[in-house]
Amino acid sequence: MHFTKKVRDVMETLEGKFQNLVDCAKYQYNKLVLVVGQENTGKTTLLKAISESKNYSFINLNLELSRRMLGLTKRQRSLRLPDLLRDIIDSNSSNVILFDNIELLFDVELKQDPLLLLLGSSRNKIIVASWTGTMHSKKLTYASPEHEEYKSYGIHGFQMLNMNLFNE
Repeated sequence: MHFTKKVRDVMETLEGKFQNLVDCAKYQYNKLVLVVGQENTGKTTLLKAISESKNYSFINLNLELSRRMLGLTKRQRSLRLPDLLRDIIDSNSSNVILFDNIELLFDVELKQDPLLLLLGSSRNKIIVASWTGTMHSKKLTYASPEHEEYKSYGIHGFQMLNMNLFNE
């Protein structure tokens, strides 16, 4: 029972922090919120819980983009990805869209900058994306440096919730 209360308290804290970030994002030019954490830090659990409680749209981005790219050649996939992402967002009636499983955006064959794609797609609606990585010393990373999909960015122009802090 004590463990359950502790988990419930952490979830309430996370949901409160999350809602503050979404509220701040409303007034930003790019309305992007990243939920940053290594694997198994609770990103999906948090996004699903918030989706249910707030009635926000929850989208498995890998699955949705894969469906839309099925009949396209490799070159067409690379060229059309920004439009496909925009179509997913525009066809959704919710003003807050939660993206989980965004790894396809990092596929080196697609030749995209995932963060720029998400930033550019978040001008009219609040986009919340689950980001598997870390935040250290004003740097946002995806994957490890030896991995071909590794990315490192400066932290600015978007809101972030660092799930790694709650799992240490």
